Amino acid sequence: MSAAILVVEDEPAIQELVAFTCSTHGYSVVRADSVSAAQQAVKSELPDLVILDWMLPDRGGIDFLRELRTHERTRQLPVIMLTAKSAETDRVAGLDAGADDYVVKPFSPRELMSRVRAVFRRRAPEHAGEPLSYGPLTIDPARHEVLVDGKPVKMGLAEFKLLRYLLSHPERVLSRPQLLDSVWGDHVFIEERTVDVHVLRLRKALSQANAQSLIQTVRGLGYRLSSRADS
Repeated sequence: MSAAILVVEDEPAIQELVAFTCSTHGYSVVRADSVSAAQQAVKSELPDLVILDWMLPDRGGIDFLRELRTHERTRQLPVIMLTAKSAETDRVAGLDAGADDYVVKPFSPRELMSRVRAVFRRRAPEHAGEPLSYGPLTIDPARHEVLVDGKPVKMGLAEFKLLRYLLSHPERVLSRPQLLDSVWGDHVFIEERTVDVHVLRLRKALSQANAQSLIQTVRGLGYRLSSRADS
C-alpha cells in the first residue's frame, strides 16, 4: 500500500496541482478544503503526511497544526506547511508550531516532491520510496523486492510491509499495537495476535535465506529487527 498524503488546501487550482503531483509520484491522496474537513479525514484514517495550507476558510492552518501536536494519535504526524507567507517570522512560527518543513507559494512540483521525500526520510523512511538496508537485508519498495545478501526472497504483501517497517526502525523494540497502527493502519480493527501470525510468516519467508533469526521476539514487549544475536 502506498503512503497516504492528506492535502489541506482551499484554492482549487493549487489543491489539484498538489494532489496530482503526489498521486503521479505513487502516493495515495486525500483532499480537504477546510480544517473541519481535515479533522474528519484524520479521524477517519490517519494519513502518513499532511500538506497543510496556512490560510483556510474556517480556521488557520497553524491552529490545526498545533491541535495535531497536542494529541497522542497525531503528535508524530509529519506536516509540511504550504503558504504564501515568506517572511522569516512566519517560517519560524510555522516551525515552532511543529511543522516539519515549509513550502512557499509559488512552488514547483519538483520542489514539493523533494521536500516530501526529505520529510519521509527523516520521519518515516519506510515511505520515502528509496531502498532500505540493514545488515544482510535490503528492501527496494519501487521494485517490491527483498534481498538477503543480494539474493531475492519471496514473501506476501503483508509480510513485505511488516519487514519494511521493521527495517526502517532497526534495533528498536516495536509493540504489537505500534505495528498494527503503522503497518495496517489505525483505522483497521484487527486483533493483536494478527501481528504474531504475520511475524511467523515473515520468518518462514526469510528462512529461504536462513535469515529468520533477524526478526527477534522481545518477551512481553513485541518484536525487533536485529543483526545481533538474540538475547
